[in-house]
Amino acid sequence: MSLEVSETIADLRAHVAAARSRGLSIALVPTMGALHEGHGRLMERARLEAGLVIVTVFVNPIQFNEAADYSKYPRSLDADLLFCAARGVDLVFAPAIEEMYPRRQHTFVEVGPVADPMEGRFRPGHFRGVATVVAKLFNIVQPDRAYFGEKDAQQLAVIRRMAEDLNFPVTIVEVPTVRESSGLAMSSRNRLLTSQQRGAAGALHEALLAAAHLVSLGESSAAAVKQRGEAVLGRYPEIRPEYFEIVDPADMQPVETIAGPVRIACAAWVGSTRLIDNVLATPAGRQ
Repeated sequence: MSLEVSETIADLRAHVAAARSRGLSIALVPTMGALHEGHGRLMERARLEAGLVIVTVFVNPIQFNEAADYSKYPRSLDADLLFCAARGVDLVFAPAIEEMYPRRQHTFVEVGPVADPMEGRFRPGHFRGVATVVAKLFNIVQPDRAYFGEKDAQQLAVIRRMAEDLNFPVTIVEVPTVRESSGLAMSSRNRLLTSQQRGAAGALHEALLAAAHLVSLGESSAAAVKQRGEAVLGRYPEIRPEYFEIVDPADMQPVETIAGPVRIACAAWVGSTRLIDNVLATPAGRQ
């Protein structure tokens, strides 16, 4: 089957209805485009588990805090379509802004405390925009399964909570982070980095691993673990950390004492590009 492209909700729903009539299950991979191998891993997993694989390519304006960040977000639809076709995607939904938001949006999804720390603190309103557009996509596509990357761990927690609270009949599938050889988590924003900045950006993963190693050795003080990670980042003048936090993996709330698995997450600026990353850390004997 060749790759189909839908630009309207009505056309997309017609494709989904036809697939349902043939007894096919539906997989959704929401993206903002500028696709890379991290997205590719989501598509490959979806292809193994569903009869119809739909990828959305939509740069969602309501999740950006700054107009400049929205305008410079990389866009490459033609290349994205080739990328999807090579990975066996059946349909790409690439709507215009006017299709998704035909009039000023008055209804939003407020997720609550899971969205408050870290990204919620430094990007107020971001997760309201994310949850709202994902809820719209769940309603439009009505997928059986939806695929999200572990790199965006707080986003994943927000979407899980939203799906549970609003009774969306969809299974949320978490796919591990894909990394470059330096350890840098693959991200659409990486293409905004210079070659020198790209080399330095691998320090985010280095700092996370150093902090996770301390947890694995039995360190129970979150403050000490945080200090270890921040010390690594401090060796790189090109990096301006925004946060480095140790949080509960389910609700994303900061912890003071580590008594079980924790998510270690950070955000930092490398030049004018903001990057995020995280790892799951488990104390010895607590797997």
